[in-house]
Amino acid sequence: MSSVLELIRRKRGGQRHTAEEIAWLIRGYLEGQIPDYQMAAWLMAVYFRGLDAAETYALTEALLRSGEVLDLSAVPGTKVDKHSTGGVGDKTSLVVVPLARAAGAVVVKLAGRALGHTGGTLDKLEAIPGMRVDLTAEEIVAQARRTGMVLAGHTATLVPADKKLYALRDVTATADCPPLIAASIMSKKLATGADALVLDVKVGEGGFLRRREEARALAAMMVALGRQAGRPTAALLTRMDEPLGAAVGNALEVEEAVATLKGGGPPDLRELSLSLAAQMLLLAGLAKTAAQAHLVLEEALATGRAWRAFQELVAAQGGQVAALEEGLPRAPYTAAVRAPRSGYVRALAARPIGEAVARLGGGRTALGQAVDPAVGVILYRKTGAYVRRGEELALVYGREKEKAEMTAHALTAAWRIGQSPPAPRPLIYEVLS
Repeated sequence: MSSVLELIRRKRGGQRHTAEEIAWLIRGYLEGQIPDYQMAAWLMAVYFRGLDAAETYALTEALLRSGEVLDLSAVPGTKVDKHSTGGVGDKTSLVVVPLARAAGAVVVKLAGRALGHTGGTLDKLEAIPGMRVDLTAEEIVAQARRTGMVLAGHTATLVPADKKLYALRDVTATADCPPLIAASIMSKKLATGADALVLDVKVGEGGFLRRREEARALAAMMVALGRQAGRPTAALLTRMDEPLGAAVGNALEVEEAVATLKGGGPPDLRELSLSLAAQMLLLAGLAKTAAQAHLVLEEALATGRAWRAFQELVAAQGGQVAALEEGLPRAPYTAAVRAPRSGYVRALAARPIGEAVARLGGGRTALGQAVDPAVGVILYRKTGAYVRRGEELALVYGREKEKAEMTAHALTAAWRIGQSPPAPRPLIYEVLS
């Protein structure tokens, strides 16, 4: 086997690695035989020289095999999973899991937490009193057999090498390397044991990737990795220039997800949730066409089956179902964001809103940081709306009056107002399947 130094030299020169070399490298790093400084050098070489398709699959496999792979064979039916690359106001998992289940799918979704300007599904769930998200592998399998759906966090034994490698990527400016992103995401998704996977790849200022061609390349890479692993995979390229829905903040987003499951909710959240769930039904063999899948899903919303499925999910994981009806906590102080002039909202920047909610305490700037579920922002006017000077654009919820007011004042710049309406743009750019 080549030395680490030789692997670094070769990758720096644009040469490729064998699957055995990549497996040896990852195993050595996880076991502490390869130091951070050498792995950081290799990551930087990959950042500039890339990995080909075979190397990317080998890295995915090496990460996947570094820990336990969840065995869902005892759970009847085709198990489907859904993943989002992250955005502002993205609470689709809270809607999609019970919605797809209400339409007959078996859904095992292991999610993550907030970091930076993007929200985390686990933090949203923990806004529900009593809700457990840290389930053991045995509990995940048992719940999937009992209820046909799970929405929880990754166990400590799943893909430990990725956790260690991602922490190093985060501090060496190599996090935004497409093959490293693809291998990281797909190793975790394959480790959950699902039979099929639907990916929501965000494109725009509020997501991880801002250019559509970059997002499409990443989506195609992940779809190919899923197929190579024998897991049917589909990816949606979706717009993330402005927040999804009207709520940003954990408890606020849970309430908006509940409204959607009851048949209401913002049009964009409903549209994306239906489209993601439709792909899940197609991959599970429960519908022959997207149109047929949409009809089944819309019926699940209209009849209340999706809402009842969410209540069952919450109860199964110890959450207080009554709190969903009674209302979740909101921070005591509010401040309005007001339009500085009259005109049309030509753009609404997602990132400043996500960052503002994090500063209020609703997100994280470091791993392990506590999150306040009660703070956030409710958006009243989004792209395309006509507003008058002084009209409320949004409402900020904060724990401190002065901080809420300062946040509201700073957020005014997130709205770009002009004299003509913007050209309409689709929410879903493309489906790769």
